Amino acid sequence: MNAITIRLDADLTARLDRIAEMLDRPLADIAAAAVAEYVAAEEAEIAKIKEGLEQARRGEFATDEEVAAVIAKYVKPST
Repeated sequence: MNAITIRLDADLTARLDRIAEMLDRPLADIAAAAVAEYVAAEEAEIAKIKEGLEQARRGEFATDEEVAAVIAKYVKPST
């Protein structure tokens, strides 16, 4: 396992310390888990973006109807 040094502000360090204390786990374990979760989320997001760019390069775009259906899920009809 490799060791790295990072700088965190005092508030974030205190929050991590509290979590480690509540879980009765070493701070390093909590920080490593947080970094692992962040890395996994970023990798997934980058993969989605790359796939979207590949779809765009192939000319695979949503139809107007598909876009309207998605928008309709989030926009209330005006009365």
